[in-house]
Amino acid sequence: MSSRRGASSSRHGRSTSRSVSSRTRGVFQGPGAVRTRNTGRVTTPWLPGPDQWQHPVRAELSTGHHLRSIHADDTDLDMLAVMGSRERLWSIYGEAWGWPPADMTAEADRADLQRHWEEAQAHQSFNYALFDRDETELIGCCYIDPPEKVGADAEISWWVRDEYVDSRVEQALDLFVPDWIATEWPFRRPRYVGRDLTWSAWLALPDC
Repeated sequence: MSSRRGASSSRHGRSTSRSVSSRTRGVFQGPGAVRTRNTGRVTTPWLPGPDQWQHPVRAELSTGHHLRSIHADDTDLDMLAVMGSRERLWSIYGEAWGWPPADMTAEADRADLQRHWEEAQAHQSFNYALFDRDETELIGCCYIDPPEKVGADAEISWWVRDEYVDSRVEQALDLFVPDWIATEWPFRRPRYVGRDLTWSAWLALPDC
């Protein structure tokens, strides 16, 4: 996806301009401290590394749809989903993430999706795409990220393309994600941005 993170950084197209230190705040207090490149401070990782905890690769919804980690090979389907719903997605994410830009190209999207994949393998952030059974259509995405604002240990949001708004698929996703996070992820204080609070309220919170 394309741009995200703070007013100036992109996270879904998200070339993340967020500092390494903001990625390393979290609940996990195990070994493997890292030194941030901006401050030199030693911090602990946001989540256990892949050698200590395996993130979900795929999750099944009751509708027969599934979530799985997005990667660069999904570019064509991702472009159709994002650009086909760009105006509504901008109304949701534009102020916070600057995403999706009107001029997003397939090349830029492919690079972003590759980065998403690499960040997921490193347990830095996660982007799951919602697919139909045969993966002929990308229906939406779910983002699981380190917190940028105080008061949470993860920030989570999701969307579906325009034609699925208020559908049984969206309703199933809305019910599924919080339960999935509670049962499969090691968070104690997840924040569902756009649901627990508005994006405007989120922007007004102090930074981590």
